[in-house]
Amino acid sequence: MKQKALLLCLALLLFGTGPALAGSGSDVFEYELDNGMKVLVRPDTRAPVVSSMVWYRVGASHEHGGITGVSHALEHMMFKGTEAHPAGEFSRIIAELGGRENAFTSRDYTAYFQQLAARHLDRALELEADRMQNLTLPEDAFVQEMRVVREERRLRTEDNPNALTREHFNATAWLNSPYGMPVIGWMVDIDEYTVADMRDWYERWYAPNNALLVVVGDVDPDHVHEMAKAHFGDIPAQALPQVKSRTEARQLGERRITVKAPARVPQLLMGYKVPVLLTAEASWEPYALLVASGVLDGGESARIPRELERERELVASARVSYTPFSRLDNLFMVSATPSSDADRDEVEQALIEALERLKDEPVSASELERVKAQVVARDVYRRDSIQGQAMQLGMLESVGLSWEEGERFAERVRAVTAEQVQEVARRYFDPDQRTVAWLDPQPIDPDDPPSNFEGHLR
Repeated sequence: MKQKALLLCLALLLFGTGPALAGSGSDVFEYELDNGMKVLVRPDTRAPVVSSMVWYRVGASHEHGGITGVSHALEHMMFKGTEAHPAGEFSRIIAELGGRENAFTSRDYTAYFQQLAARHLDRALELEADRMQNLTLPEDAFVQEMRVVREERRLRTEDNPNALTREHFNATAWLNSPYGMPVIGWMVDIDEYTVADMRDWYERWYAPNNALLVVVGDVDPDHVHEMAKAHFGDIPAQALPQVKSRTEARQLGERRITVKAPARVPQLLMGYKVPVLLTAEASWEPYALLVASGVLDGGESARIPRELERERELVASARVSYTPFSRLDNLFMVSATPSSDADRDEVEQALIEALERLKDEPVSASELERVKAQVVARDVYRRDSIQGQAMQLGMLESVGLSWEEGERFAERVRAVTAEQVQEVARRYFDPDQRTVAWLDPQPIDPDDPPSNFEGHLR
């Protein structure tokens, strides 16, 4: 159960102090229970529905060799029942209430959500509080569910040549950073999981003082606060493990790999190590990198689609991606599928030249304004739904940022200058900090073609 998230979060106090609007003019209400659990509430009365999410500040980047993927495996087991609500009952109850529920694991957090009629929120919180402290982890369910996890890995990664290439690319790009480990884990580790591994991870990280409740929808914040106290307030806080920095060792030259796998077409992945909001020396740098990403690949009029896809016909598709919202340094990524008759070296060089051009030529005023407007618009659209709002609130807080960073997003993007885009390009698009991976297509077995699996098994 994985999906990508973006923007917003929380902080404050309670029990003895009244609720406060979180910031001038904001409609986000913040609370903190006595046990350290934080609660964020954003009223949205457009429809009588609610999105409720419980976020735990633990993900793949908290793991180590030998137990890679344990956060994701435990996410599966969280649906296997407590004494009060046996396996399957959580999902059955939510479905009977007309709602839907699921969960996802990322590098930095694990989250569980329900979308349902606002009048049923109390029931959803009751169920979440129960499995926060009373998970049974039966052996037979564990054995069965790990078969599902292995099958998910086979379909999602091992039988998907593009995903397999990206996994090897990440493992090459990062030496010390845990971002080199796959969220789903290496198969050899999955094969050796035990129930004790699950219970240890659960008891270590699943505590109210490591959790965040986010509720967005047709609700009264004070009432949500009272429900949170009633269901989560008596769960005791616990000592949490110290999170090591695991700062990435400096790269001393370009890294390059070739992945040979059955596939129909080649793929290029190219990445540069860059800071994020939590690690940047200057707070404007991540926003300048976001704008640089938009200049290269921000719609049909952006440089790569216009010049390399349509004019020169070197690539069938290409994508540039970067997110500044993570715990640790991230990658500024370029991926491309060459056109059928294109030379791979020429494709790679053309993409590098597009990056180099950002160093050499300031972005024009008209292009800069167009790109900034698109970046801001994408954020606005993403935040339109109650689920999108809840995702943004939870993600920012879970990685260690404030929800207020999301409120400042448009302002920060609009403040980026052409000189700043040029400066981050010169500083971070360093060939010695580059990692390159090529997928080299191998013959496809007609009886066992590669998968394009995008779903999640549970």
